[in-house]
Amino acid sequence: MTILAVAAGFAADLAFGDPRWLPHPVVAMGRAITWAEGRLRGAFPQTSAGTRAAGLVLAVALPLACGLLTWGILHLCGMVHPGLRFVAEAWASYQILAACELRRQSLAVARAFSKGGLVAAREAVGLIVGRDTSVLDEQGVARAAVETVAENASDGVIAPLFYLMIGGAPLGMAYKAVNTLDSMVGYKNERYIDFGCASARLDDAVNWIPSRLSALLMIAVCPIVGLDARGAARIWRRDRRRHASPNAAQTESACAGALGLRLAGPAVYFGKLVEKPTIGDASREIEWGDIARATRLMLAASVCALVVFGAARAAVVLAVGAMA
Repeated sequence: MTILAVAAGFAADLAFGDPRWLPHPVVAMGRAITWAEGRLRGAFPQTSAGTRAAGLVLAVALPLACGLLTWGILHLCGMVHPGLRFVAEAWASYQILAACELRRQSLAVARAFSKGGLVAAREAVGLIVGRDTSVLDEQGVARAAVETVAENASDGVIAPLFYLMIGGAPLGMAYKAVNTLDSMVGYKNERYIDFGCASARLDDAVNWIPSRLSALLMIAVCPIVGLDARGAARIWRRDRRRHASPNAAQTESACAGALGLRLAGPAVYFGKLVEKPTIGDASREIEWGDIARATRLMLAASVCALVVFGAARAAVVLAVGAMA
């Protein structure tokens, strides 16, 4: 049932994305984080150790609460009717996945440039990246969009599929909570260097395996979408550790090699230039069409992940059943 529910949720995500009028669990998670942050900071000593302890409580409590709440809802639905439980799990899976929105918002950057020029493209890419986009030229905007697709192929789609297939919607929702925590408090700035430490480290831990699987899947599907599998594998082996995060460069390096591009490098955040190593080789200049190529790679790898992870779960279920 879980495999079919996840597949149904994946199909719904591809078809509908995230309509703005539809309530989303990530919004609720964000409000819970904001509410809990103020109270936890006030409940612990105003020291570095106290602030870290407060952040640790939040990093443990929110994913646990989200997972247990989802499990409880599914359990109640199952008591009413198995079909209702299936629908609930499919809906939760749909809400957890973000392939359609990642594709839609990244392609919107190229459309914005074609309609409104560089200023419009900067505004569009500013909705999906954290860096200062006002200083980006045309190539910088396109590169930022490609990097976002490459990195979020794991965080937004393949990693959630990985956890959904392991533990169903409860584990998938717990993963989404970890990811949301990192995006809100996992910064190395003055405000969150201590409070967000546990959230950032937990996010690194839960994404360690999925990010590497994501890169391998991207390499594997390159021939299907007409990209360079050999180049993707070569750059991945060489550059997958060229990032402060242990995971971010995994998919970025595979994507850079597949497209024959150089990604990453120095970027401006909150008015400050941050020096970062480059990933990939500049075999050619980046172009607007590379955003669409990156999204095709992401989607193909995501479908492959659904099939591979689903088959693995089915094999485990059959093996356990045979031993019972």
